[in-house]
Amino acid sequence: MTITHNSIKSLREALKPLRAHKTIALVPTMGNLHQGHISLVKLAKQHADIVVVSIFVNPTQFGVGEDLDSYPRTLEADTQKLKEAEADYIFAPTVEEMYPVMPPPTQVLAGNISQMLCGKSRPTHFDGVGIVVTKLFNIVQPDVAVFGKKDYQQLAIIKQLVRDLSFDIQLIGGSIVRAEDGLALSSRNQYLTQEERAKAPELHKAVQDLALKLQNGQASCDSDLESLIEQSIAAINAKGFKVDYLEVKNQDLTPITEFAGKQSWLIAVAAWLGKARLLDNQEVDV
Repeated sequence: MTITHNSIKSLREALKPLRAHKTIALVPTMGNLHQGHISLVKLAKQHADIVVVSIFVNPTQFGVGEDLDSYPRTLEADTQKLKEAEADYIFAPTVEEMYPVMPPPTQVLAGNISQMLCGKSRPTHFDGVGIVVTKLFNIVQPDVAVFGKKDYQQLAIIKQLVRDLSFDIQLIGGSIVRAEDGLALSSRNQYLTQEERAKAPELHKAVQDLALKLQNGQASCDSDLESLIEQSIAAINAKGFKVDYLEVKNQDLTPITEFAGKQSWLIAVAAWLGKARLLDNQEVDV
């Protein structure tokens, strides 16, 4: 049975008697759930007795001119999907419940890691992520928290947050779930027109092409890597996208400084296609 709570107090009261003999997992979402979200719920069920899914379109992580007002809100359909996935609790608070003072005067800042990649074009985004995730961790007090790897930078920031604020929480990253044609599932994919949706998988194909070149040893120095990145950006833009960024980092998001020996790198990309800003990434062993 899936039970919905809208208040912090009622959710805490429901979870309090369970803590002594049950493990609790949290899956934070902004709703408009797809199979990527459901895969995270299923993953959480493998690691805990009780699964709490939060549904909250968090205004503090949207910048000026972004899609806060138009972001899809589908609580009834989401609730049905979570019942079918056998989630135990849904936490669906209002903005007023989460933020008694808006904008909240308290901030949770992540430092340098929040200023790269998505942080360059969305400079306040991860500040909003920091405070909402910290609040959710304090409200639910989970043993386990599950986040998707599609938002790789977000997961890295939350790992840092857990470490630096001493949360006693096991973080688990769920693999990217893709459509049959390779497009990473996202709530924002519905912004794509039919023509754009047919073109969208080209982003993942470009990342795969770059990954293959890296695995084949075509980047043996900074200039090689820079050239490959520039070629990939040009190829993506030629398909009708507008690349926000495409970067290759170490998997801890530090810059590439070594090119010899076995290493694990990350290709991270964000690109606009019409009104949709698409994210993708791929881990690469070189």
